[in-house]
Amino acid sequence: MPGWMIASLIKVVYAGIGMNKPKQPFWETKRLDEMSQEEWESLCDGCARCCMHKLEDEDNGNVYYTRIACRLLDIGSCRCTDYANRRTEVPDCLVLTPNRAQEYDWLPETCAYRKLSRGEKLEAWHPLISGDPESVHRAGISVRQYAVQDDEIDEADYEDYLVDDSI
Repeated sequence: MPGWMIASLIKVVYAGIGMNKPKQPFWETKRLDEMSQEEWESLCDGCARCCMHKLEDEDNGNVYYTRIACRLLDIGSCRCTDYANRRTEVPDCLVLTPNRAQEYDWLPETCAYRKLSRGEKLEAWHPLISGDPESVHRAGISVRQYAVQDDEIDEADYEDYLVDDSI
């Protein structure tokens, strides 16, 4: 989602009503399945951690992130280069939906979809809170500093690219 769209939605969310009393943000008043498509999409903080290849330990089921990004990820912007057609281009790309949010335990602990599905609050660096799409990068949450494209790595070498934190 372009930064201008997030900024526009932030202005709408924080527009005052009545006697200068700020309106409660939609993510605090709506369940995930009640959100519009625009609201749902705006929950993405732009970290791109969900676009990283993950490995599952066959013995215990733990999921581990790698530094290897999907070939459609623009690492600089941490956005998909073909979001509308990603399932066609990358058949195993998972489309996140509100009715399956509870199943997304492979998402990072900081992910808004995961946090809100658990009744938790958004992080202070989340663009909907900070008003700045770059805050996720400054907070060191995004993959911008360490991701590598998957077309540069042989699948047999993926274990060499594991990151320290599991989910």
